[in-house]
Amino acid sequence: MRLVKLLANLGYGSRKEMQVAIRNGWVTDRKGNRLKADAKTAHEDILFDDEPLDPAHGVVILMNKPLGYTCSIKDQGRLVYDLLPDRFRMRKPVLSTIGRLDKETSGALLFTDDGTFLHRVISPKSEVPKVYEVTLDRPMKGDEGALFASGDMMLESEDKPLKPAELEVIDETHARLTLHEGRYHQVRRMFAATGNHVTDLTRSHIGGLGLEGLEEGQWKVLSEEEKTRIFEGE
Repeated sequence: MRLVKLLANLGYGSRKEMQVAIRNGWVTDRKGNRLKADAKTAHEDILFDDEPLDPAHGVVILMNKPLGYTCSIKDQGRLVYDLLPDRFRMRKPVLSTIGRLDKETSGALLFTDDGTFLHRVISPKSEVPKVYEVTLDRPMKGDEGALFASGDMMLESEDKPLKPAELEVIDETHARLTLHEGRYHQVRRMFAATGNHVTDLTRSHIGGLGLEGLEEGQWKVLSEEEKTRIFEGE
């Protein structure tokens, strides 16, 4: 890929703007040599304004999403994309969230520009486990675990039962719930069906990948090994 197109696809600016950047010497290799538009330098050896380029196509990002942010690029208010560099919104292919967390749910959120990877994670056939830390308004009754694990539970306005889910009771108002599918507001609706209300919800793991070392609002680019951990437990 020509250097101008590569930089534009990464969101650094339009092709015309990138032509100007190259002419001005803002794009160099690691030795400080100016690069030309037809340069064939390896991606990892290209610097833009003395900084390494953003990851190439196929990137997967893990964010510890804070409360109050919406998983959208267009809605009003605070958006998860506000926590990433502005140019990430302009990447081609588009950097999309892999599934969603609602505004009042925090925790593990993935982004990628790789459509094949995205569909592998969210495909019902993959059954990638997702672990949620749940705080409830009232004490649990004691039969929630059996109900959630039965494979017979139906949610209101749906005609297909939920896949079995695993509930670990921490105390009477705190639990850890592992899902193998991703329906709309599923955790909240499951507990609502038992007569309870979720007051705090955090997704702590996607597959075998957790949030270790990531504070709220922070993000990181995943290594190949970390990508593989997402599919542990399929």
